[in-house]
Amino acid sequence: MKTKAKKEKKFDAVKFMREQRDRVSEAIKGMTPEQELAYFRKKSEEFRKTK
Repeated sequence: MKTKAKKEKKFDAVKFMREQRDRVSEAIKGMTPEQELAYFRKKSEEFRKTK
């Protein structure tokens, strides 16, 4: 059975998700659970306003 040549990726979803996870982890480092909730609520509201 022949293998197909791999296409070059235009977008690497795994790399993107890891970068985003690292960015958020750094932003919430040292926050209390209440502060984390406030952070995510604020970001959620900001995201909704962009649509």
